[in-house]
Amino acid sequence: MSEKPDYLHAPNFIKRRPDGDSLERSVCGRCGFVDYQNPKVVVGSAVLQGNKILMCRRAIEPRKGYWTLPAGYLELYETTEEGARREALEEACAKIELERVLAVFSLAHISQIQVLYRAKLIDPRIAAGPESEEVALLEWDEIPWKEIAFPSVVWTLAALKRTWRQDDFAPATNPPEGAFAFPPNGPPRL
Repeated sequence: MSEKPDYLHAPNFIKRRPDGDSLERSVCGRCGFVDYQNPKVVVGSAVLQGNKILMCRRAIEPRKGYWTLPAGYLELYETTEEGARREALEEACAKIELERVLAVFSLAHISQIQVLYRAKLIDPRIAAGPESEEVALLEWDEIPWKEIAFPSVVWTLAALKRTWRQDDFAPATNPPEGAFAFPPNGPPRL
């Protein structure tokens, strides 16, 4: 009976620094495959219809029952634009047109990169998708600030407010530590 080729064996991962790398990684001791662990990419959008912002109340953990913007993990072989449009459709049955990148956040503590777009609603019909308990178009002063799901939602809303009537702006990035209270007691001070 012949021996199976190496690639048919179950991996035998060991921690070591691969040649030419600066970090220790999980490397298969049989075939040398390196199991890179990289950050997750989250994509989403701050969607406007006139003076109203599309918000979704989460139907799933984490932070079930709290309000967020339509966003989620980027899928394999998907552009950030495609992912942002898909998330709006999945979470709020919303058809949107992306205008430009509004914010890029780097959240090292949870290994995430978040790319958020400013967008506009192109069809006024919205409805809760399977990951949302409800969806709403809210004026700025109607946003339930004490019920916001994540700090980056507050940061994105602050970036949206700062760029509300601007066509040309640089994307927002991580705010200085302590710049925004979370959970917020009210709208961010700009």
